[in-house]
Amino acid sequence: MRMLTIGAFARASRLSPKALRLYDELDLLRPARVDPETGYRYYTPAQLERARLVAWLRRLGMPLARIREVCALEPTAAAAAIRAHWAGVEAETAVRRDLAAFLVDHLSTPSRKDTPMLELRYFAHSDRGLVRPANQDTAYAGARLLAVADGFGPAGGPASGAAVEALRFLDTDELPAGDVLNLLQEAVQGATEAVHDVADDTEHNGTTLTALLWTGSRLALVHVGDCRAYVLRDGGLFRITHDHTVVQSMIDEGRLTPEEATSHPQRTLLLKALGTDAPDLALRDAAAGDRYLLCSDGLPRAVPDALIRTVLSDARDPDEAARTLIAEANARGGHDNVSCVVADVVEAGV
Repeated sequence: MRMLTIGAFARASRLSPKALRLYDELDLLRPARVDPETGYRYYTPAQLERARLVAWLRRLGMPLARIREVCALEPTAAAAAIRAHWAGVEAETAVRRDLAAFLVDHLSTPSRKDTPMLELRYFAHSDRGLVRPANQDTAYAGARLLAVADGFGPAGGPASGAAVEALRFLDTDELPAGDVLNLLQEAVQGATEAVHDVADDTEHNGTTLTALLWTGSRLALVHVGDCRAYVLRDGGLFRITHDHTVVQSMIDEGRLTPEEATSHPQRTLLLKALGTDAPDLALRDAAAGDRYLLCSDGLPRAVPDALIRTVLSDARDPDEAARTLIAEANARGGHDNVSCVVADVVEAGV
């Protein structure tokens, strides 16, 4: 069998000898032979394809541990894994892009004297539905804080309640826009600890959480799990959260269509919950006339987005919108708890 020295293999693969030694230590790319006396590494030409794949994945910014997993897959599964990784990169980049835009705007225009003062008008309602024996959702709306949590497991109800209760102090404090994401992240850590206090077995008990925090001109979003947040703006309905579920990951990888996901047997399986992974954080500009909806997954599982848009467009106020959406979910079987928080962005004093 033809052998290449580490130097020749490095030139052919465009990897440095130092990188090849590292990949050997990490079990990413073992040499075909190591001289027992000199320790010199030798490779075969057949290993060039894997070496190039490792190099390409490193250029994508994929962690070495994940590269090892991808390299062990057959080509179709490896392609799906790379697609999923890149979808995650794009989602994280979008969050950083929004934060960068906010910081540029915040630092460029420190004075907003000519900007109309905005405020929220809001309503929250939660319903057990027609099938479940108990309501494990918690919904809250205040002048600054909007939140929905959906508990799971025997202690799901106390878990969702504890998570939202731990955020309620944010509803009374003045919030400087420049610090709001850090403040929200710290509050979420407190919510995680509160959930652990009421649900000792956090492997089988927990909660999702989606919340919006109002600064007076912007909304800070925190999201983990499969509750959702939407905004109705200029007649269009836009979802501003990304489900952390098995079926959503399959949609992202191209293995499932959104239509197929609605009846998939794993549609309720979560990939993230409060405390298991870092939540999504983002800042959003608000405009007078916006109508925001936060809801547990019981709503979109029963009511299609087209009808959600119609109800939000037609309802006179947040109270009517929330109650109508819950009634629509129950009219379609009420198979799950359903919670809705609706808030309108309006000019203060109007």
